[in-house]
Amino acid sequence: MSVSLTKGQKVSLTKENPGLKEIVVGLGWDAAQPSARSGGGLFGGLFSKQEPVQDIDCDASAILLKNGSYAGRDDLVYFGNLTHKSGAVWHTGDNLTGAGEGDDEQIVIDLKKVPQQYDKIVIVVNIYAAYNRKQDFGMIDNAFVRIVDKATDRELVRYDLTEDYPGMTGMIFGEVYRYNGEWKFSAIGQGTRDGSISEMAKRYAK
Repeated sequence: MSVSLTKGQKVSLTKENPGLKEIVVGLGWDAAQPSARSGGGLFGGLFSKQEPVQDIDCDASAILLKNGSYAGRDDLVYFGNLTHKSGAVWHTGDNLTGAGEGDDEQIVIDLKKVPQQYDKIVIVVNIYAAYNRKQDFGMIDNAFVRIVDKATDRELVRYDLTEDYPGMTGMIFGEVYRYNGEWKFSAIGQGTRDGSISEMAKRYAK
């Protein structure tokens, strides 16, 4: 049975699922219907309720941290670098619209192959060219992140974002992290105004 998390909650992945090796981090979202869009935030007032729904290109990425710190672009897994140099983390491909049911983008993590110096994998999503397109997370509904056992296709954990995020162009969905020999997941749900994955990654640089 899948565990449903709320913002700030944490759960052990490997302790509750002995033998877990590979996980799929699935992320999904939908463009909000015009009547549901917030009028506030950074772009409030620019979009009327009568406007048609726009395609919103959200990009999911993984930021690998060494001892809690981001070292450089080699440790980013995103549409421009689909596989980490270790082979332990890979992105299955870019979805340009977010249309359709289920996961819009997926990141696979082989927990057994993640080198010991990496202790945290941050899962983030940013809106491509958000400022040029005048788009933000206030225009997105039904956003979620879920963790699936790749071997069995069984959903282990799910976190649905329930807050409104007008003005936010990036989102830190959660973290897969190693603690005392176990792999855990933390639901973050923190919006940012970063314009790119590079800007988001710099938050973790020391």
